[in-house]
Amino acid sequence: MLTSQRRALITARLARDGQLVAKALADELGVSEDTIRRDLRDMAADGLLQRVHGGALPLQPSLPDFAARQEIGDDAKRDLGKKAAGLIKAGQLIFLDGGTTNAQIARALPRNLAVTIATHSPTIAADLVHHAAEVILIGGRLYKHSMVATGSAALAAIGAMRPDIFFLGVTALHPVYGLSTGDFEEAAIKRAIAAQSAETYVAATNEKFGTTSPTGSCLWNDWPD
Repeated sequence: MLTSQRRALITARLARDGQLVAKALADELGVSEDTIRRDLRDMAADGLLQRVHGGALPLQPSLPDFAARQEIGDDAKRDLGKKAAGLIKAGQLIFLDGGTTNAQIARALPRNLAVTIATHSPTIAADLVHHAAEVILIGGRLYKHSMVATGSAALAAIGAMRPDIFFLGVTALHPVYGLSTGDFEEAAIKRAIAAQSAETYVAATNEKFGTTSPTGSCLWNDWPD
């Protein structure tokens, strides 16, 4: 099989299956695994796919900025926000991760609910100004893409908390490659909050399922309980 034919097949398989295992394709085509890996390497260099350990994934488009994400799937995010807010009970300590879907959780909270909301997102904290909720704003270095604080100061503050529920924001959810986000430092913050929390929930819209973060960091490589 010609190189161009193999690459066309690789593109078709990624579109159909959402992933490709180099060894399986090499066995199917009767070529060496090195040949397939070389194809994947060259295609990744040309911006045609994303290489991962043992194979490849479709190349995902880069994320829009925070302001643009606020306009994506607005109705679905509002519905998710209402469902998630219904899990929150008076007297609990809730940690809201950054993100436009989690902002809808804050907006859906009853204004008179006696609850404590911790967040490292200044935009979410601002949404709670007119609520009865006690608000704890975690500080640190501002990661402007997601509008959240990161770094050692944020980690230190998080380490002193024991949230009842953590609403985790993610960039992508994939059944094989797990939950991921687009920045290594942001991922470290998310893992730290989850480790301190009694329960973790993910409110995610449909377009995130079956995708991965091309330059990001894995939060879990399987689905959290």
